[in-house]
Amino acid sequence: MISNERPSPYGHRKFEHAHEHKTHFNEDTLKIEKVQIERKTFIFSLKENPKGRFLRITEDVGGHRDMIIIPASGLDDFKKVVELMAQISKEIPIRQPSEGTQQKSEVQQTEPPKPSQ
Repeated sequence: MISNERPSPYGHRKFEHAHEHKTHFNEDTLKIEKVQIERKTFIFSLKENPKGRFLRITEDVGGHRDMIIIPASGLDDFKKVVELMAQISKEIPIRQPSEGTQQKSEVQQTEPPKPSQ
């Protein structure tokens, strides 16, 4: 034992995963839609449980799944942001990577050229 460590008054406890403590509610599925984009499948599930309605968005890529949950109270704001991003994506031209450089996944801000003196 390191000198600044003290034994727990509760004894030795094994590591517990955060998801083991979640309370599970029965969920009713109100609507499901799937969208296939390139190699990804997005599943949009509108659900309801005793805490309220929510949208679960699941991304499936080759069997690996990630998901986010958006409370129904935030769906209008979420929709506005997605519509804004879709519009901006149409307006900004796609950059072609120059020879010998790798394409970066994030958008870089460009500064206007400085006037020569």
